[in-house]
Amino acid sequence: MLDGYHILTLTHRDAPLETIGKVVVPGDHAPGFLQALKNRFGWDELLYLATCNRITFLFYTQAPVNEAFAAGVLETLHPEMTASAIQDIATNMRLLHGADAVRHLFEVAGSLDSLVVGEREIIRQLREAYDRSHAWQLTGDHIRLLMRFTIETAKEIYSQTGIGEKALSVVALAFAAMQKNVASPNARILMVGAGQTNELYARFLAKYGYRNVTVFNRTLEKAEAVAEIVSGRALPLDALEYYSEGFDALVVCTGATQALVTPALYRSLLTGETSRKTVVDLSVPNNVDKRILDECSVQFIEIENLKSVANENLAHRERERIKAEVIIEQRIFAYRALWHERQVERALAHVPDEVRAVKERAVSEVFGKEFAQLDPATQELMLKMLGYMEKKCVAIPMKAAKTIALHVQKQKHNSHKEILSDGALKR
Repeated sequence: MLDGYHILTLTHRDAPLETIGKVVVPGDHAPGFLQALKNRFGWDELLYLATCNRITFLFYTQAPVNEAFAAGVLETLHPEMTASAIQDIATNMRLLHGADAVRHLFEVAGSLDSLVVGEREIIRQLREAYDRSHAWQLTGDHIRLLMRFTIETAKEIYSQTGIGEKALSVVALAFAAMQKNVASPNARILMVGAGQTNELYARFLAKYGYRNVTVFNRTLEKAEAVAEIVSGRALPLDALEYYSEGFDALVVCTGATQALVTPALYRSLLTGETSRKTVVDLSVPNNVDKRILDECSVQFIEIENLKSVANENLAHRERERIKAEVIIEQRIFAYRALWHERQVERALAHVPDEVRAVKERAVSEVFGKEFAQLDPATQELMLKMLGYMEKKCVAIPMKAAKTIALHVQKQKHNSHKEILSDGALKR
């Protein structure tokens, strides 16, 4: 059954983005901390997903899951947190089991649970999360199978519904907000960070003709790659504190878990200018210290204040959301059948070897003398016949077991539909 799948998550629906940022596992420590988490709770497999608006732990275990274990997860990943802070965050985290966990993952992949519904970026984020977790030796066959099916489900949702129509990404929303105050293509743009988010932002800058762009990053090669998109300059991050050419807009997004742009650094970047500046901080947690808002004239754009803009698009896509939910329910049933089929394959994985061993023993031992007396042509024919029988003997029980498993699942599915229908009639 799907009961082994579980999800513990904290999203924009549950808590402010600032709180979500506190749960992010620092990249340098992620493999060790996540392995420790997996070992502490005895999970068979684990996938860790961190985006700008969610933290998700997808894990597989057949052992009972304590409903109040979220605090233990936070203690393992963030030993520096106080007990009260852990408890406050843990109470907002959602724990989903079995089909509900699978459904949630499908909804995430199909962007039904995203800050911006219809945002396809989540597919890339899921793939990268799986690749990292797999490289860290956290995943196994159960999560591999589910992730493959999840990506297929997301593609089906996007191709069969209009869920992605008129969708704006967080980056696009942030750029549009900046453009209202910084419209001139000659505006001085400083970018801090050269990851995926800032790369997308640079493409918007290039599309609308912004060219006076300077990119700072710890790895200069990555800064150069982003700067090339806008024909701009690239500088190492440690050069930021010495930069003296001023700016009109500051765009910040890095993987740092604390503020990089302090009030002192911000005043230094102003170089004495007093005009209103635009600051775009797409980091979670924020990489710009908000104390600058009390000291300077700033249009401050962050993910949190883009929520209201994103929500305006929900009404248009509500009808498509319903279509997507129907697809998801169908896909859950299909995945349950696929999962059972895979378990049958795993349970019968020894059969081919055993049948092959019987064949080889028959030729070399049981009928060894008789076989040796045959001429080469007859021996070759006998081996072909035995090889054919070997394949058929392997295929028959496999096919029968899969048919039985599928039949059981259909019966359960029909019973579930009858229960739901009966309940609806009684209501």
